[in-house]
Amino acid sequence: MNYPHFTLAYWCVLIVALLPLLCAGIAKSGTITKSRREGGFDNNNPRSWLARQSDWRARANAAQANSFEAFPFFAAAVIIAHQLGASQAPLDALSFLFVVLRLIYIMMYVGDAATIRSLVWVLALAANVGIMFLGYR
Repeated sequence: MNYPHFTLAYWCVLIVALLPLLCAGIAKSGTITKSRREGGFDNNNPRSWLARQSDWRARANAAQANSFEAFPFFAAAVIIAHQLGASQAPLDALSFLFVVLRLIYIMMYVGDAATIRSLVWVLALAANVGIMFLGYR
């Protein structure tokens, strides 16, 4: 009997689902132990605290929002590709590429490299569209 298994592409879905947490951690880094009076993270009002941030912290928060936005399409594309019987090796490779591109995207966003960030976003979108159509016949 052939039992389903957790493919690399599915592991990539899990990783992409966790990327917003990485971005949130970057935005809050170094502020957890500071008091609120000293500008430390305010867990009572986290959204308003994040809204007051600037520079790389604000960009990390924006990368968090974009990571949430990118997740549904990626997860759906991987599921659709599996449902359509896509070849596993290309599916795994494109899924892994998407994860790498999203990590680069986050680094470019936080590092204020807008042009490179946009290029990487387009490449990740193309990889995602490629994933979705891998099983197309």
